[in-house]
Parts: sequence; structure tokens; C-alpha cells
Amino acid sequence: MNPLARRVAVLAITCSALAGLTAVSGGTASAASATPAPAFPPLNPAALQAAIQTQPSDNAAGDVVRVGEPGVLWKGSTVDAETGRQIPPDAHFHAGSIAKTFDTVVILQLAAEGRIDLDQTVQHYMPGLLPHTFAPITVRQLITFTSGLPDVDEGAPAASADQVIATRYTYRTFDQIIQETLRPTDRPWPRPHFAPGTKQEYNSLGFRIGGALIEHVTGRSYKQELTARVLRPLHLTQTSVPEDDPVMPRPYLHGYMTDDEGQAIDVSEQGGDPSNLISTPSDLDHFITALMQGRLLPPAQQNELFAIPTDGAGQPLPFVNGSSCPKVACFGAGLMSTKLPNGVVLWGKTGHDDGYANGMFATRDLSIRAVYSVSNLSVDFSAPSPLSQRLIAAVLTPARTDYNRP
Repeated sequence: MNPLARRVAVLAITCSALAGLTAVSGGTASAASATPAPAFPPLNPAALQAAIQTQPSDNAAGDVVRVGEPGVLWKGSTVDAETGRQIPPDAHFHAGSIAKTFDTVVILQLAAEGRIDLDQTVQHYMPGLLPHTFAPITVRQLITFTSGLPDVDEGAPAASADQVIATRYTYRTFDQIIQETLRPTDRPWPRPHFAPGTKQEYNSLGFRIGGALIEHVTGRSYKQELTARVLRPLHLTQTSVPEDDPVMPRPYLHGYMTDDEGQAIDVSEQGGDPSNLISTPSDLDHFITALMQGRLLPPAQQNELFAIPTDGAGQPLPFVNGSSCPKVACFGAGLMSTKLPNGVVLWGKTGHDDGYANGMFATRDLSIRAVYSVSNLSVDFSAPSPLSQRLIAAVLTPARTDYNRP
């Protein structure tokens, strides 16, 4: 993902989109797990198909969707508005910040092995990585969005759509991203946003540091660790970590961005960083299912996923500078919670890359789960996903017929 994409993606890619498609988790950690989710209506294929049809106001070229209930699976896709061809229901796409959940799983596995202490600091593991003006930041604070770090390329001039498109092949290592963000040569160095552990704020830099930590502790690349620990054991054969290879595996959802003259430009091939992730609806469905079933982590580390950070009085920390959460923390380690209108809590993650807006969510008991990817024409990754909003309505109220209305 290019610098602008990283900056914009951190702002509000969760709450709005989550209210739409990620609406099956909710609440905070332990309380949500103790309450069984109410039953959902049976999936209605006609309602789901109507909901996923792109509308002019969506600013999207097409989408792929997968929704499951116990024993029932629905897969859908639309026509690509630019090519006129039907999009394969299991097309590949750039997963964006959904990779943060994968990052977190690797870090928690290393914690379970005693190779990483979640309460130890970044400064301990990688002395000199952070400027001396930053207070000690623990590994747990990196993955729970409570580090207070500035975000990727904070303070850099905003890029136009044409600039984003022109630089989409740019690839940077973890260290380049960290150094160019914290020690830029063309602008003042950014300051911490708040004291670590006192607030929650959506942040991508912490996960670039987390990727660097994985490589530092293991002596192997992020790609090697993720492949060995997650992709291979779960047989996620359609998921890859392309690093600096821009070629998309076929078939794929074409990602488009609208240039400064209003033309849709295919940006499916792009650069990013070592944590780039390409996947499919079926693979992400398999991943979130295995994660909720506890197949990737021991119980102690599994609980970290759903533990909402709290203050000394046991209350959720305030959430600041974004609409991802409703004023109070809603992220555990690498996962976001959101409560649906029916009281059910969803857990999952949204993700954006140039030309793509995605979501992956499920209830902890897997009474419902959903994955979607939209070919997103907008450069504004903080905008709500109309598809996700219509999709959750089709799941909760399948008798409706007006899913294409705002």
C-alpha cells in the first residue's frame, strides 16, 4: 500500500464498515464470549444477491462476497462494471489491513513459545528503533492499538489520486517505513499521540514495527514465518505474501481507482511492504473459522484477541481520533468488536489497499461469518462501505426488498 493509502486507511475503516458487514461480533472481550449469540434468520440467497449489486453511489466497480451460517454457505459476485465480465466468486484480492490479524496471530504464537513477552518493550527487543522521545511501548500495546505511536508517514503532504496511481508500485521494507515515518528528512519528526496504554487509536505503524519484531526474533522473513505458522497448517493455498512481486494470481478481482480526470484506472498490480497479503473469500473464511475455533492459538493467547484494553478502574480505554469505535476501545489484539442491532457481537477486521475495500467478520460461536471485497474506486479509505451496510441488513432482515436504497 502506498503512503497515502496507509495514512487514510487508519482513520475509520472499521466502525462504519463494521456496522454493515462486520456486524456479528460486538461488545468487549469476556462478556461477549459468555453470552451465546441469538440465532440468525436462515440465509436468503435472493436478498443477499440483491444486496451486493453495486449502485452508482457506491463508487465501486464490483464485489465478491461469502456468507456462512452453520451448515449453510452462500457465495456471490457481481459483474465488473469496467470489463462487463462476471467476477469469479472466489477471486483473489489485496486484503489490506486484514493482514494485521495474521500479524497478531504470529506474534501471539511467538508469545506462547516464550520467544516474545507481550509485556516487554519494543525498546528492549530493538534498541534504537524508536527515537528517545518515545516512552517505553510494550508489544501488547502495539497489537491492541494503544501504543500512542504516530501513523505511517504522518505529516507528509497529501497525495492526489494521480500521484497515488503513479506510485502504486512503490515497495518499502519494514525498516524503511519505520524510519521514514519517525525520522523523516523533509519535515519535523512526529511526536507520540499519547502516553502508551492510556488510550486506543487505530494505527498501522505499530504493525509495521510488529512485523520487524517477528523478523528480529525469528531471524526469518515475515513471509516465511506467516507461511509456516498460518498459511501452510491451514492449507490456505490461495493466500500469498507477495512481498515486492506485483503480479496478481488469477482469477482476481480487478481493483480500480479514479484518477484526477475521472477515469477508472486498473491498480490491481501494486507494491506495498513485506506484510502485503493476497487472499480469497474462501481462504479468509477458513482463516476466521479456524481462529474462532481456537485452532491457531493456546487458550491464554486466544483470550488476548478478545481482551479490550481497560483503565485502572476496569473500564474500556477511550478511543480517540477516528470513528472505528464508539468513543471507547473496541479492539482486542488484532481484532475489532462491534455490536449488531440484534445485540450480537461480531469480531473481525476491515482492510484497504489501492482499489480494494474488504471485510472479514464472524461471531465467536460462528453462528454467522462473512467475507467481502469491493473494487473500490475511491481514494478515501475512511468512507463507509455501502455494500457492508446492505449485506448486514440482508442477513438480519432477509424479508426486506429495498437493499439498494441508502
